[in-house]
Amino acid sequence: QVELSESGGGLVQAGGSLRLSCYALTATFSRYAMGYYRQAPGKERELVAVITPGGSTDYADSVKGRFTISRDNAKSTVYLQQNSLQPEDTGVYYCNALDMWTRTNYWGQGTQVTVSS
Repeated sequence: QVELSESGGGLVQAGGSLRLSCYALTATFSRYAMGYYRQAPGKERELVAVITPGGSTDYADSVKGRFTISRDNAKSTVYLQQNSLQPEDTGVYYCNALDMWTRTNYWGQGTQVTVSS
């Protein structure tokens, strides 16, 4: 079982940056793959970035070279650094934790990111 607490969203102009954080309340953070998904108005939720327990990362093509996902196992926290933000990055960003042992998914409450043109 894990509880996820997100922070860091907000309103930013195109070209700006934000850093999202997701704290996982669990004693076994290192066994979770962590990711961020986003959902734009009227669209389905999509994967933005993921980081495995070993630190391997993968990104949606639309954010490669602009977003960086990282994790600090000592702080049970995952970060999503967002640079060169564009209006199409607008949406609710959800933190996700996948238990690699049980394959159970957990979700954060979501944080709004709005990029103005």
